Amino acid sequence: MINVLFFGQLREQLGQEQLTLNEVPPTVAALREYLAREFADKASQLVAGKALVAVNQTMSDEQAPLAAGDEVALFPPVTGG
Repeated sequence: MINVLFFGQLREQLGQEQLTLNEVPPTVAALREYLAREFADKASQLVAGKALVAVNQTMSDEQAPLAAGDEVALFPPVTGG
């Protein structure tokens, strides 16, 4: 199981703060593909470049592996405070 957190404008656009996945995608790229299917009408907001990714609070690229218990955060490149 992994927890996926959405921040900033991305949270508002997707309409939820977090998502728990019981099946763990093998990489960040695979997670993006899953999320693009899950939120098909808003998939353009989830592509690389529009949503940054941190795995366990460390910025990560598309090839970063995911494992059970990870916390994955997606957020727009610029967030206001």
